[in-house]
Amino acid sequence: MRKVYLSLLVVFTLIINSYVADRSGYADFTDDSTKLAHFFPNPATSYINFTFEKTVDKTYSLQVYNFIGRKMNEVRISDSKLTINLDDNYFRGLYIYQLRDQSGRIVESGKFQVNK
Repeated sequence: MRKVYLSLLVVFTLIINSYVADRSGYADFTDDSTKLAHFFPNPATSYINFTFEKTVDKTYSLQVYNFIGRKMNEVRISDSKLTINLDDNYFRGLYIYQLRDQSGRIVESGKFQVNK
C-alpha cells in the first residue's frame, strides 16, 4: 500500500509540474525603471509620499483602496510629489494604489502596507 501512495505521489507531482508556466518569454514588469510612481515609507504609519516621473500626465489621478475594495482616497496629480495623510480611517493592513488616466483606465497599480 505504501508503494501505491508513493507511486501516486510521483505521478501527481509530474502532472502538476507539467502545468507550471514557463515565464522565460514574458517581460518582467517589476523593474523599477519603468514605474511612473514611487512611494515611501513602506510600511507607512502616519503618511505616505508618492513621487511621480516627469512623464506623468497632470490629468492622471491617484486612487487608494483598502484590501476589501473600499475607496479611501482620490487625488488629482498636480505636482511631482504627493503626500497622503493616513488619518483614523486607515487601519493596519494592505492598501492598493491605482494611477488612472482621464478616461479611468489603470496606468499603474501597486500595494503598500500601513502599520499603526
